[in-house]
Amino acid sequence: MTATTLAQPLLHGTGLGDLRLPNRVVMAPLTRARADNPALAPTELHAAYYGQRASAGLIVTEGTWVSERAIGFVNVPGVYSEAQVTGWRRVTDVVHALGGRIVQQLWHTGAASHPDHLGGALPAGPSAIDPRAMSFTPGGFKETLTPREMSPDDIAATVAEFRAAAANARRAGFDGVEIGALGAFLFAQFLNPRLNHRTDAYGGSRAGRRRLLLDVVDAVTAEWDGRRVGVRLSPYMAATERFVVDEELLADHDELVTVLDDRPLAYLHLRGPDVRGPDLRGPGDTPGFEAFARYRKRFDGPLIVNNGFDRDSANALVDAGFADAVSFARHFVANPDLVSRFALGRETAAGDPATYYQGGAQGYVDYPAAG
Repeated sequence: MTATTLAQPLLHGTGLGDLRLPNRVVMAPLTRARADNPALAPTELHAAYYGQRASAGLIVTEGTWVSERAIGFVNVPGVYSEAQVTGWRRVTDVVHALGGRIVQQLWHTGAASHPDHLGGALPAGPSAIDPRAMSFTPGGFKETLTPREMSPDDIAATVAEFRAAAANARRAGFDGVEIGALGAFLFAQFLNPRLNHRTDAYGGSRAGRRRLLLDVVDAVTAEWDGRRVGVRLSPYMAATERFVVDEELLADHDELVTVLDDRPLAYLHLRGPDVRGPDLRGPGDTPGFEAFARYRKRFDGPLIVNNGFDRDSANALVDAGFADAVSFARHFVANPDLVSRFALGRETAAGDPATYYQGGAQGYVDYPAAG
C-alpha cells in the first residue's frame, strides 16, 4: 500500500450493512439506455460495461423497472421478466468473477412517465397533478401530462411489484438492492405535498405521504436476509418547478430519515446539494457537508453521499466523518478505472454527453483505462 493510498480515506475498506467494500468509491446509478431490445433485457454489452467498473467498492446499477407500469424512459432494462433476470445474471456473474460487488436499483417513474411508454394509457401518481417533468420517449423528450390518481389497488399492486422485483434481483445474483426514491419519480411524488393531495392513508400528513415508501421498504427487506437493502433520497434536488427545496420539504425528510433508521437497511444513499470544488461549498456558499450532517445525525447506519464530488472533496468529506462512502456518476462514465486513477493521482477523462443515452458500444464500453 502506497503513501498516496494511505492518505486517501476513500481507498480504505468499509462495511455497509452486510456488504463488505474494499474501498469507498461507489458507482452511482447511471441511466444509459442501452437495452435496445423488445424485452428490455440486459445484453452482453451491459455485462462488459459493468465488468469494466468492477473495481468500484460497490456498483449501484442504473435504475431498473419493477414492472411494465413503472416505465418512463426509453431503452432502460427491467427486472420483472425471466429474460431480464437471465440478462442480469450474466452481468452479476462477470462483476463477481472480477472481484466486484453490485446491487440493483429498483425504479418506478409514476406520474413522470408518458402514455407513449404505456400503450396509450395515462401514467398514475399520488394525485391528478402534472409533475411538469420530461419523459424520454421513443419519439424524444416529451412533457408529462396530468396523471390519474392511483387507487388503493394500484398502490397495493405497486408494493407487490417492488417485492417481486427484489426477489428477482436476488435470483439474478445481486448482492443487494437499492430503492430509488429521488428526483421527480414515484416516491418523491408521494413525499411532495405539492403533488400529493390525497386524503387517505397515503396522504394528508407527513406520515401519510411517506407511507408508500415505507411499505415498499418493508416488502423489499423481507426478501433479503440481513442488511442488503439501501434507499436513495434527494431532499436537495429541485427536479422540476413542482419540487421546491424549502424547509417544509427538508423537515419532511428529517422525519423520514429518522423513521428509516429503524428499518434493517444496509445504507442510506443521499444526493446532496450542488457542490463546487474541494471546499464543499453548496448553494449560497453554504458548506455542502452541513447538508449531509443534517441527516447523518438522524441515521445511525452507513451513509453514501453524492453530487459533484471530485477525489479531493470526497476524501475530505469522508475524513471529516460526514459519510462512509461517496458515489460518483459522470466520473464513472469515462473512467472505468476510476479507483486506480484516484489511487495513483491520475487525471480523470471527460465523457461525451452525446452518447450518454444512445450510441451502442460507442461512449459506453470504449473508454480506455489510463496508461
